[in-house]
Amino acid sequence: MKAKIHITLKNGVLDPQGRAIAGTLNALGFDGIEDVRQGKYIELDLKHTSREEAQKAVDAMCSKLLANTVIENYRFELTE
Repeated sequence: MKAKIHITLKNGVLDPQGRAIAGTLNALGFDGIEDVRQGKYIELDLKHTSREEAQKAVDAMCSKLLANTVIENYRFELTE
């Protein structure tokens, strides 16, 4: 089973890296960009055979280590 995890900053949290990306895109001539928010993408290959077990494990991994839940949101999907 594979877990695809997307981690993004919560709304209202400053994103200096996103601002730098937006500035560079504008400097390269890509107009019309109002805001950029960057995040993390993580893929995990899991040994779990039960979808419920895998979901609980990935949720625990995200909340304990992979995401800083004070300033970040996370979502994930499981595929076989």
